[in-house]
Amino acid sequence: MKTLYTQVFEFIDSHRSDMLAMWEDFVNTPSQARDREAAMRMAEKLTAVLEETGMTVTAHDVGPVNSCTLEAVWGADRPGQPVLFGGHYDTVNSSPVENPVPGADNEWDGTPHFRVDSQGKAYGLGCLDMKGGIVIAIWVVKALQALGWAERPVKFILAGDEDKGHFDADTPQLLIRLAKGALCCFNMETGRVNNDICVGRKGGGEGELTVRGAAAHAGNDFLSGRNAVLEMAYKEIELAELNDLELGTTVTPTVIKGGTVPNGIPDHCHLYFDVRYRKFEEAQRVKEAFERIAVHSHIDGTHTDCIYKEYQVPFDETPDGIALADFVAEVSRELGMGDMGKINLGGGSDACYFTIAGVPTICAMGVCGQFNHSSKEYALVETLYTRAKLLTCAVLDLEKFVQR
Repeated sequence: MKTLYTQVFEFIDSHRSDMLAMWEDFVNTPSQARDREAAMRMAEKLTAVLEETGMTVTAHDVGPVNSCTLEAVWGADRPGQPVLFGGHYDTVNSSPVENPVPGADNEWDGTPHFRVDSQGKAYGLGCLDMKGGIVIAIWVVKALQALGWAERPVKFILAGDEDKGHFDADTPQLLIRLAKGALCCFNMETGRVNNDICVGRKGGGEGELTVRGAAAHAGNDFLSGRNAVLEMAYKEIELAELNDLELGTTVTPTVIKGGTVPNGIPDHCHLYFDVRYRKFEEAQRVKEAFERIAVHSHIDGTHTDCIYKEYQVPFDETPDGIALADFVAEVSRELGMGDMGKINLGGGSDACYFTIAGVPTICAMGVCGQFNHSSKEYALVETLYTRAKLLTCAVLDLEKFVQR
């Protein structure tokens, strides 16, 4: 196996310039999630590259608003469960730099333009989140091809609307269906600069409570009033009581509006709240509680409406996912790349849907960097190559994971 590892290293090192050029081309091709035409052009470019790599590509339409989901397979006729690489090719919308420093080495104007600074950091919209991860996955396949590896199929599932939360489409159900039956999944989202492997992510959503009461003069007609702000205060406390930090559940009131004048009992109050949870059971618990909180009135004569929109289900930590992370960390140590810890993160990803499909999944396997979704977003160029080496060697040695 060490001989194969050496061949992997030699192959990746001999194609560094090709990998960098592909990365630059992808980043310089705009693919904002909320611009369907731009994202579809990126899908067409990716399809051509994947087909040139020897993969069979299917573009799954997800409706008239969002860009398609790409399914690419190499070696479909092989026996065994496929190795899955997941991710997305869309990006957030570009935005101008806030208070740029003229001439700064890391200055970026918010456009897709790709560049590398003197410290080996790459900049450009989506360089980190997550076009670098797609490049890595493609070159894992190329390395396996160069070695003559043909043990099992390799599948890519690349969504075109992840960075808008799949709103306006039923992409999540498609991802679950396409992922079913895979041996394992490497989700190629942003890698951590400390090399940790993501084994779980919080799900969550946004809620609104609207209380309606009865307006009255606070001095002359106190008893006729039904104070909507006071009713909301009770409900804020009830929301906060849903927190379970040990389980990773937080319900946070964030924006409140009510009342018009200091001497008037307010007849209206509106509250936004943020919700995060790691466990599906916790998601169900808090959602049921929202309805109870809304229905029960502390002040007679008030009425409350509740709206809750879940934008991401949890990527649940599973024993098989932990085993996959431990296996990859073992390969990393064997390659001299150091240890890889495990982490649960607050932000969501499509890893949750691959896990729902029953596939052992780890996330944050793409290029390493920081500051996603901002003008400061950067990726460490060297990790484009180290992650390609790591994941190719992991695929070569997958029987160790199977035996676990």
